[in-house]
Amino acid sequence: MPRYKLILEYDGGPYCGFQAQANAPSVQASLERAVKAFCGQTLRVAAAGRTDTGVHATGQVVHVDLEKDWPAETVRKALNAHLRPEPIVVLTAEVAPEGWHARFSAIERRYRYRILNRPSPPGLDQGHVWHVKAPLDAQAMHAAAQALVGHHDFTTFRDLACQAKSPLKTLDVADVRREADEVVLIFEARSFLHRQVRSMTGSIAEVGLGRWTAEDLKAALKAKDRKTCGPVAPADGLYLTGVSYPPA
Repeated sequence: MPRYKLILEYDGGPYCGFQAQANAPSVQASLERAVKAFCGQTLRVAAAGRTDTGVHATGQVVHVDLEKDWPAETVRKALNAHLRPEPIVVLTAEVAPEGWHARFSAIERRYRYRILNRPSPPGLDQGHVWHVKAPLDAQAMHAAAQALVGHHDFTTFRDLACQAKSPLKTLDVADVRREADEVVLIFEARSFLHRQVRSMTGSIAEVGLGRWTAEDLKAALKAKDRKTCGPVAPADGLYLTGVSYPPA
């Protein structure tokens, strides 16, 4: 039974998240329906990351185990045909190496958060950015965010419903930069806690707005207390942009 690695792009706005739920639309359920329509097979899709309600992806990685040895390009085209008109696209498809798993083989996940930082709200990007009217100091945000890099107890930035066994994570990258009217935050780690990226983004934005200092952010991390977290950034601006795996 060949395993296919698929890279997905999707707009998370219409969905309850990636993971299938009984009474709400999900990316996983839509993809599984497309597989069934394509080859008549009922299966469970495995993903590198379970994005939350409203979170988007430009580089989500999943795998499907198909009973027939289809050409990878046939799988890509067929799934895209059956996914229309939903905002989910299979960008690439390939036969996965022996023993490879979309979730458990991953060694790094990358997220991008977009903040539209201007007085006027988004026109074309409604639902795809967090609109912050007041000026943000991206340099101050970047400097403060470096306190989060490394191996820490991220309880402060962990959702109360998080099911991870431990709050200990290693954050490899926390970059903040201005790109014209946008302030963009980049986070890279092997794995993240539930709503960790949105929680960190909201707190870092407090620094950019001048409400917090870099020391306040550092103190919030050290407190290991969810109550010290700043406002959680909305899902609109968050994108899973890529997943890395060891060389085959």
